[in-house]
This record gives sequence, structure tokens and C-alpha cells, in this order.
Amino acid sequence: MPSTTLRRALVRSLRRPPWSAEAWRDTRFIAAGIPMAVPVWLAVTESKLLIAVLAVVLTCTRPLADAQRGRLRSLYGVDVPPPRPGDSPNRLLGRLRLVLTWRQAAYHLVVGPLLALGAATVVYLWGAALVLSTVFGWSWLLPATTGLREWPVQLGLTAGGVALAVASPWLAGLAAWVEVRAAQLLLGPDRAEQLEQRVEEIAESRAGLVDAVDAERRRIERDLHDGAQQRLTSLAMNLGLARRTFKDVPPEVMQVIVEAHEEAQAAIDELRDLVRGLHPAVLEDRGLDAALSGIAARAPLPVRLDVELSGPIAPTVEAVAYFTVSEALTNVAKHARAKQVDVSVRTTGDRLRLIISDDGVGGADPSRGTGLTGLRKRAASVDGTLSVLSPLGGPTTITVELPCVL
Repeated sequence: MPSTTLRRALVRSLRRPPWSAEAWRDTRFIAAGIPMAVPVWLAVTESKLLIAVLAVVLTCTRPLADAQRGRLRSLYGVDVPPPRPGDSPNRLLGRLRLVLTWRQAAYHLVVGPLLALGAATVVYLWGAALVLSTVFGWSWLLPATTGLREWPVQLGLTAGGVALAVASPWLAGLAAWVEVRAAQLLLGPDRAEQLEQRVEEIAESRAGLVDAVDAERRRIERDLHDGAQQRLTSLAMNLGLARRTFKDVPPEVMQVIVEAHEEAQAAIDELRDLVRGLHPAVLEDRGLDAALSGIAARAPLPVRLDVELSGPIAPTVEAVAYFTVSEALTNVAKHARAKQVDVSVRTTGDRLRLIISDDGVGGADPSRGTGLTGLRKRAASVDGTLSVLSPLGGPTTITVELPCVL
């Protein structure tokens, strides 16, 4: 990828004329880095200043790096993010880890001066191109003994100046590309830091998506409860009133009213189950304990529920725990042939632990595409884990651990 980017940059540099805005931008950008390398140059030539300059550079690594990033951003439009500080219990050690990184020190003490030397060479070539290509205009100011008034010499110098003017934009583009790459590699975060930052961004994005989905589910539940369910209830009441009031209608008409009333009642029951499946109102009104008690009461087999919550739990995690227990009990009723289920819900530190165990036939395998796969995905949506222990003959134990706070 870097070689491809370099090739494209060089092709663009060759195609543009010397007076183009991009050529001047590249030259201006690399020339702005020359003053920052002057102290290191002085330290190399003056051995007495070496220790002092090294101490200043190492101490001021952060502001020097910020200045280089500002030059990249303002003159070249490239944003180089700073490396993240180390997570150290000692704030001073964390600061030293950030300031005295070997990559930044290497940039300011070695790479930066070398790049500035290349930039000075490019600027010198630009100046030489300007002077040589205009030799016809100023050679008459020199004494005749210099030999520059002879037209073959002037022609050769002009040709050399034009060649330098053509090559200088290419060299400036190359130098600018090298500077950008060096700054990204040495002044920006390394690969591990980039991956860590990306993982955190993805985790935040996923948490936001889960919250958004949960909020949308709540909105749909409210709309159905306050809208369609109320209208169906009103319709069922009117049909029931008509069923009890109209006595003199033909039997065929009464049969239609009775069937319509029963259909309306069935639709209300189905819609109530749908609303409860989207987001149970009791979970938001009375909490996870009461919501799980409702699930246990409606289960088609005996359920012993043990809930002990000692800390706050995020609403999204509560919803995941509720639906996990609900789906697990549904799976037990369908497949396990169990006589009893034990459900334990407890908070341990910052984790919520769910244990669902039954006395059924066992043999549950998440890899066979059963409902356990959906349970595992639901737990993973909030950074939770699910494990299944189900030997043939039973019992089956499902253990789910969820973070209390996202």
C-alpha cells in the first residue's frame, strides 16, 4: 500500500507544471520543517551544545511533536493523531511513557533533521533553477571576464535551470510524501494503538447500536400498546356489548357477531404477547425481579426463581437478561421434557450471572442450530458470555454472564 501511494504521488508530481499550486504547496510544506531541525544541526557541529540540545529535545518531545502535527495539518491537510498515553497507575510514569517514546525521540533527533536536509536541498534546487533559467536577464551585470556573457554558456545554464525547474516539483512531491509517511509512523499511534483505538470505537458503536435498537423496541411497544391494542380492546368491547344487547337479530347475524367478538379477543391476546415480547412494561416499571417473576408464573412447568440483585443494572442488560430467561424457558418446555426448572439471577461485582438448570433429558448442543445459538448471540451483543453443560440424560445447565453496565 505505501509503495502504491508513493507511485501515485510521483506520477502526479511529474504531470504537473513547476508553477502549479501543488508544487508550491509541497515546497512550502517541507521548507517549514527546516527551522525545527536547526538546533540538532548546531548540536552536531558544536559538540559543547550536544548534551544541552539532546536534553531540550527529549524534554520538549510533546510540544515539538504537536508543532509538527500542526504543520502537517495546516500546510498539507494531513491529520496525524497523537499516540495515546499509557495506562499507568503512576501519573508521572504514564507521562514519561508518552513523552519519551523512542519513536518520537527518533523523529526529532534523527529523521527530522535528515528530512530537513532533504528539504533544504529541494529549496536550494528551486533557487538554482530560478537563477540559472534567468541568466539572460542578469548576466550583463557581471564583469565580462566571468565568461557568463557568452551565449553558449548562457544557453547551457538556461537549459540546466529549466531541467531543475522540471525536476524540483517531482523532488518536492517525493520529499513531502516521505515526511508525511515518517510523521504517521513515528509521531502517530503505532499499529497496536490503532487497533486498540479501533476496537474501542467498534465497542462504543455496538453499544450505541444496541441502545438504539432497545429504544426503538420500546417505542414500538408503546405505539402498539397505546394505539392498536387500545383500538382492538374498544372493538372487542363494542362487539361484546352488541352480543349481549341484540336479542332479536337473525341467528346468522348473531353468529357473525359472536365470531367477530372471539376473533377480536384472540387478536388482543396475540397483540399482548407480541408487545410483551418486544419490551415488557413490567420490566421498565417494576424492574428485573418482577419481570422474571411474571415469566416464571406464565411458564408451562414449575419454575423456582432465585433473584438477588445488589447493584444497578443498565436497562439494555436487563432486557437481554429478561429475554434470555424467557427464551431459555421456552426451549426447556419444547425440547427438554423436564419436570422443573431452577433459575438463579445474581450480581457478582460488576457482572450479572444467570443460571438456568432443568432436570430434563439433556443433550442440548448449540452447534445444531437450536435456540441456544440465538441466546449466545443475544448475550454477545452486550459483551456477555453463555456456556452450556448438557450431558445425555441431563441435567442441563445454562450459565450466562452479562456486564451490569455497558
